[in-house]
Amino acid sequence: MDLTDEADVRRLLDVIEQEIVPLTRAGVAAGNKIFGAAILRRADLSVVVAETNNETENPLWHGEIHAIKRFFELPAEDRPAPADCLLLATHEPCSLCLSGVAWSGFPEFAYLFSHQDSADSFAIPYDLAILKGVYAVPDPDRDEADPARDLYNRTNDYFTSTALAPLADPEQLARISRTYDELSAAYQERKGGGAIAHP
Repeated sequence: MDLTDEADVRRLLDVIEQEIVPLTRAGVAAGNKIFGAAILRRADLSVVVAETNNETENPLWHGEIHAIKRFFELPAEDRPAPADCLLLATHEPCSLCLSGVAWSGFPEFAYLFSHQDSADSFAIPYDLAILKGVYAVPDPDRDEADPARDLYNRTNDYFTSTALAPLADPEQLARISRTYDELSAAYQERKGGGAIAHP
């Protein structure tokens, strides 16, 4: 697997379109958010599990965490080692999901939409709000956190993260973006009717 390879990036976006989006459509219809994830074997990019947000059952079942849960529920003989896998997220993982990736032992994840996209394009600002509110420690010389600094280390001792949008075929990216715009509109329309409220 090489995330600078067009075919590998196309494959990951195909997984989003073909495996995650159908689950997310059903999840949004049930009142869940638009975030989804899949865990793939690094060797051939075959899907081990795909999941979507299921916060109406449990507020911790974010797309990535729900996929990790399902991954570890597989029989040990059918489950590859996390070190041999890539976690694919539709949206850049929040602080909970970043911790889940680190604790689970996945050395790499890729995501399509950024935290800023989640806030600006999908009207779900909680990931940024929590990262800033909990982790953006003030600079002692400024009495505030530097607003330009990254809110997590994208390459660290636990994992490496890769943004797929800059690597994606523009046509495929536009098509997936339109799909998520539709899912977002459906979620926003339904969220007053039973979805979990956030601060």
